[in-house]
Amino acid sequence: MKLGDSAENFENEATLQLDSNGELRHLLTLKGLDKATLTQLLDEAEQYLTSPGSVPARSRSLEGRTVGNLFFEPSTRTRASFDLAGKRLGADVLNLDVNTSSRKKGESILDTIYTLEAMQVDFMVVRDAGAGVPAYIARHVSDHVSVLNAGEADISHPTQGLLDLLTIRLHKVDFGELIVAIVGDIQHSRVAMSALHGLQTLGVAEVRLISPPALAPDPEKVPGARIMDSLDDGLRDADVVMALRIQRERIGNLDGIPGIDEYFANFGLSHKRMKIAKADAIVMHPGPMNRGIEIEGALADGPSSVITEQVTNGVAVRMAVLDRVAKTMGTR
Repeated sequence: MKLGDSAENFENEATLQLDSNGELRHLLTLKGLDKATLTQLLDEAEQYLTSPGSVPARSRSLEGRTVGNLFFEPSTRTRASFDLAGKRLGADVLNLDVNTSSRKKGESILDTIYTLEAMQVDFMVVRDAGAGVPAYIARHVSDHVSVLNAGEADISHPTQGLLDLLTIRLHKVDFGELIVAIVGDIQHSRVAMSALHGLQTLGVAEVRLISPPALAPDPEKVPGARIMDSLDDGLRDADVVMALRIQRERIGNLDGIPGIDEYFANFGLSHKRMKIAKADAIVMHPGPMNRGIEIEGALADGPSSVITEQVTNGVAVRMAVLDRVAKTMGTR
């Protein structure tokens, strides 16, 4: 099976990421993970949170282990937080990107992986624009190696999904009563896909996916979600509102996608627009933000925004995931 095939052509990733005892060996997707597993990961992540200004939580649980961050696509938040997560757990951390790797010279991805295995890298954190790459690597690594998906094409971003779930839980508690609105380029968003999978597993009342029709998802890929093209209708009585980054190269350059001013007028989040949502609704964004396109700057920095909290929670979530797969590998 070659890289570039659609995700549906690969074997079930939810099964691949579990060992024979049903424990998490890799983290490739939130789809298919049960509620107990997600809840336990969130519980463990919460233990790594400390109050602002205090010393970050630390552990020696990964002492002697090596985390390799393999980012073949640009990243700030995800890469930095995996770096910090590994170091705060006592691991050695190796950062590799496409501009410094032999893959740019034509080396196959498996040769890169086997080279890192020979250097005794235990955890491979992978971001790639190709669909199926993390699962492809997971099938070929040695038994003592774990693979963590740090962002895969428009398919999945499981640790982002987990940090979004943690952020929501810290503010809203009961998922079963929540209406969550996700606004923006749904069609190309791995963030939206992982958030949807996690929210549905935790029993959220309703997920609304709001976008211009040209950026709407395939309904078959988002079963159970409401696909909407009216922001006002989508925000009505929402408890949680998440804006997604709109790729600047898409704005005004493709049929059916409005220019910047028109997009903000119809789909941009603002204080005025948020009055349609519940009074205590929280505002989220996975970053990086295009202020004045998908979100008003004053709203992003306002009291209803939990955007910086998402970043904080991202380090805690990635610490929890690394610690969990390390414990699984330690029992093998």
